[in-house]
Amino acid sequence: MPIEPVGQGGDLALLGLLQLVSPALPIGAFAFSQGLESAFELGWVSDEESLGKWLIGVLDDGPTRCELPALARLQQAWAAEDGEAIVQWDQWLAANRETAELAAEDSRLGASLTRLLGSLSLMPVDVPMPPGAGYVTVYAWAAQVRGVAPRQAMLGFAWAWLENQLAVACKALPLGHTAAQRLVERLRPVLVAAVDEALELGDDQLGPALPGLALASALHETQYSRLFRS
Repeated sequence: MPIEPVGQGGDLALLGLLQLVSPALPIGAFAFSQGLESAFELGWVSDEESLGKWLIGVLDDGPTRCELPALARLQQAWAAEDGEAIVQWDQWLAANRETAELAAEDSRLGASLTRLLGSLSLMPVDVPMPPGAGYVTVYAWAAQVRGVAPRQAMLGFAWAWLENQLAVACKALPLGHTAAQRLVERLRPVLVAAVDEALELGDDQLGPALPGLALASALHETQYSRLFRS
């Protein structure tokens, strides 16, 4: 029978969101650096201060204008069982992956999360998951079926992005864990502001503007020594 989302909010929804953004979720997000490892190699990011500036810049011109607003639209489309809109936004996200590395990350995480949801009997029935759906599309469905309100789903997505980037820095910069927590304190309100802004953007205002990250990601594909996948 069709899976019905539980009521928005509540304890079960919160726990479902924590499960979805947990580093222990077996989808392999830890394996990618989103160009950050290359930024270390190039000397663009070398310490806590420069990392903070890099993350704020990426967040402002990347997730705030791409993944976060698309996530809100995808969750709305899943709630309305609008298969055409789901496919449209999934394709829009794929078209905005500027390097092979970024495209591979999105497709592989999407495939991993799809397999996991299938093993938990949580895949959609009435509206099928688009073939080869990217991570944001599958995440939007998982949030919807868990009854997570869109704003909280966006906050969770932004938090998972930040946590992943700090984990990359702790492994490859290196960055101490205390310094990472200082950056968490500094960026928590920035994440909230990013979600606020993303919710206000119209469709014609969307699209990432990250030439530096795209260049770093492209260079990472041929970087001699690296810890993360390309």
